[in-house]
Amino acid sequence: MNVAVIPKINQVNSTTLLGAWGSIFILFLFFSCSPKAADKSSNAPTDSIQMHYAEGFDIFYHTNYKEVVVYSPWKKGDVYGRYYLVHDKNIPTPENGSKVLVPLHSLAATSVTHFEFLSLIGELNSLSGVCSPHLIYNAVIQQKFKESKIIDLGDAFNVNVEKTMQLKPDAVMMSGYNQSDPYSQRVLQGGIPVILNVEWMETSLLARAEWIKFVAAFYNKEQLADSIFTKISTDYNHVKAKVAQLKTKPRVMAGNSFRGTWYMPSGRNYMAKLFTDAGGDYFYRNDTSAGSLPLNIETVLRDFSTCDVWVNCNFNSLSELQNVDQKHTLFKPYTNKQVYNFNKRLLPSTANDFWESAVARPDLLLCDVIAILHPSILPNYSMTYANKLE
Repeated sequence: MNVAVIPKINQVNSTTLLGAWGSIFILFLFFSCSPKAADKSSNAPTDSIQMHYAEGFDIFYHTNYKEVVVYSPWKKGDVYGRYYLVHDKNIPTPENGSKVLVPLHSLAATSVTHFEFLSLIGELNSLSGVCSPHLIYNAVIQQKFKESKIIDLGDAFNVNVEKTMQLKPDAVMMSGYNQSDPYSQRVLQGGIPVILNVEWMETSLLARAEWIKFVAAFYNKEQLADSIFTKISTDYNHVKAKVAQLKTKPRVMAGNSFRGTWYMPSGRNYMAKLFTDAGGDYFYRNDTSAGSLPLNIETVLRDFSTCDVWVNCNFNSLSELQNVDQKHTLFKPYTNKQVYNFNKRLLPSTANDFWESAVARPDLLLCDVIAILHPSILPNYSMTYANKLE
């Protein structure tokens, strides 16, 4: 998949990275003990991969296997999932987790947020089943689906168990939620490991992107993933530093009214942190809650009517925005035509790459928002995900 060129920043793409495997191979993978590394298994780990931003998982190395631990985002201190990765199914592992034979050769994935990770480490060919293929932007996956090399497993919240069992993938990767899931239980009973991924609960863009290491562990490609993430995070922090000392910080608002409620990013929401990193002034930046804030439009008008820029607006034109709710026209960005969505990569099927590859490419997303707020910082930059409403 082609990605936009970032001026003065070296771009990452899967072809370049895989082609550079020879040089990547000589890089050392740095390990350190994690502050979360309270290992309850009988065999203490010998090493663990260092996590710089992600808080939702750890990878430990034992003598004969790897241990991947996913932590509960909803109950601090609880283990949400534990996986013992082995190269031989006869290798004994503790009983408090699922044994997974690696590297995976066939994976069913239920969330579009997992695809770019697979693409970056060169493992899209392992994908054998997906949910709602019409909502997938990736052209390679779309083509494989047309060629019947990837099958449709139904809706992500109502996955077809029978099709999954017939497919017999090495594992199923799905987003984890704060509730029991009958689908995963039935698949597990059928002998197929279910890998729970909660990258979407991380509160920063770089923390979400670091889950590439989680995905790569099941393909024995942690070293490659570490080098990819290092490059992405370095580029992110490099361009972030360009706006950190700017005195002018445009005031930012986000979202739009939906059925009488306006969902605005909370202070710990990754979008709020994105605005700050991009050199914006966000009203709720000091809010301590996570997720989104459900507000009425009167509150939003009071706090945001004089904002400079409106981003992540889920409409495609100013006229559409006006027709949905006349009150949208009361905001300064509407009058000044400074309204942007993240629909630049939107297919007629409504598949949107913002929800897909941007999870793994926060460097591109940050550059988009900086180009909106501070266009002089990235002259001649072509935005990847963002589009200006006309």
